[in-house]
Amino acid sequence: MRQHITTTALALVVGLTACSTEQAPTIPADEVPAEGHGAIADAAELAEPRLGLTTIDPTGSISHLDLLDESVSDLGTIGAPEAMSTDGRYLFAGTDAGIEIVDSGVWTWDHVDHFHYYRAEPRLLGTVEGAGDATVATSNQSTSGGTGLYFPDSGDAVLLDTAALSKGEISESFRLQNPPGDGMVVPVGSFALVTDGVGPSRTVVGHTSDGKRTGLVESCPDAAGTITTRVGTVIGCFDGALLASATGDELTVEKIPYPTDVSAPPATSFDNREGRPTVAGLAGDQGIWLLDTRQRSWTLLPAPTRLTHVSAVDDSDDHLLGLSADGRVFVLDGADGSVVAETGALVAASQAAGETPTLIADQQRAYLSAPTERKLYEIDYADDARVSRTFETASEPAFTAETGR
Repeated sequence: MRQHITTTALALVVGLTACSTEQAPTIPADEVPAEGHGAIADAAELAEPRLGLTTIDPTGSISHLDLLDESVSDLGTIGAPEAMSTDGRYLFAGTDAGIEIVDSGVWTWDHVDHFHYYRAEPRLLGTVEGAGDATVATSNQSTSGGTGLYFPDSGDAVLLDTAALSKGEISESFRLQNPPGDGMVVPVGSFALVTDGVGPSRTVVGHTSDGKRTGLVESCPDAAGTITTRVGTVIGCFDGALLASATGDELTVEKIPYPTDVSAPPATSFDNREGRPTVAGLAGDQGIWLLDTRQRSWTLLPAPTRLTHVSAVDDSDDHLLGLSADGRVFVLDGADGSVVAETGALVAASQAAGETPTLIADQQRAYLSAPTERKLYEIDYADDARVSRTFETASEPAFTAETGR
C-alpha cells in the first residue's frame, strides 16, 4: 500500500529552492541514438520519471515544482499568458507576441513496451509569431515529429519541428497562409492534417512535413478538438471523429461516426491519461462522450452534475475524472458513469471567479490547480479521491502543466 503523505505547505517563490542535485550520466553527443529512445545530447537518463508541476502566473513568471523532492525553481519570465497547451515537456503559452515556448527539461519517451526518462536544463526557447489565440496540437513524443500551431487572426498554419525544439531551436517545417478564422494543424507522424473551409463544409487536408499536399482530403464538419492516443490521432467533427495514423510514408484516416440512436452535442475537446486509447469529452450539458480508439466506438454516459472538464484515466478500473462547476473532483465509473468517489469543493472560489482550474491525470495521481485559492492539489483517485498533498503557492497558478510524463 502507498504510504499516506501529510499535507505540505510549499511557497512557489522565485528562486526559493534549486532543483534536485541528483546526478545521472549525460549522453555524449556522438553517442545519442538517432531515433527511437528520446535521448538528446547533455540530457541525463533517469531510472524513473521526474514528474513536476510547471506553472505560469498572470504576469508570465514560470515556476517548476519537483513532485519527488518538493523543491521549487524559477524558470524565468515570458509575456502575460492568455492560454497554454502542453505535451508533457514543453509549455506553449499564448501571449501578445504569439506562442512563447518553455522547455521544462523533463520528459518521458514512450517506446510502447517500456519507457525512457530524461532530464536536461530547462530553458525559454523563444516565440513563434502569429496573431490571435492560437490552437496548439501536439503529439506524445517530445523529441520527434511535429507540433501544430494555427493562428486564427492571421490565418497562419504552422508546423514546428519538435526534434529541433529538443535541441533548443525553433524551426518551422512549414507555414501556410490561410484565410483568417479558427483552424488546426494536427501532426501525425511525419505528416500533418490542416483544416480547410468553414462550418459544415470543413475538411482536413493531408500535408507532408514540408507543406506539400498529399492528396488526402477528408470531410470533418465543424472540426474542433484533437488528441493523440496510442492508437492514433483524434480530430473531433460534428458527426463523429477522425482517427489518423502514419506508417512510413503512408498517411491514413478513418471516420468513427457517432451512434445513430443517440442524440447529444458533439465533443469539442478531449482529454485522457497521456497516450491511453480511450479519451473523454463533454457532450454539452447532456453527459460525457467516451471514445475508445481501439474499438472505434463511442459511449454516452450520464454526468452526476454539471461538469466543466472530464478526462479518461483508462486504467484497469476504467476510471473517469470530472471537475464540477461547483469545484469538486468526481471519480466516475467508465462503464456506467456512476460516482465512485468525490472530493470537497476544492476550487469553488476559482470556478465562481471564472478562472480555469487544470485537472490532470497520470498513472498514479491526479493534479488540480486552484488559481484563486493559490493552491495545487495532488489527489489519489484510486483511494476514495483522497487529497494526498496540498501545495500552497505564492502567486496565482494561472496555467499549470504536469511535466516529465
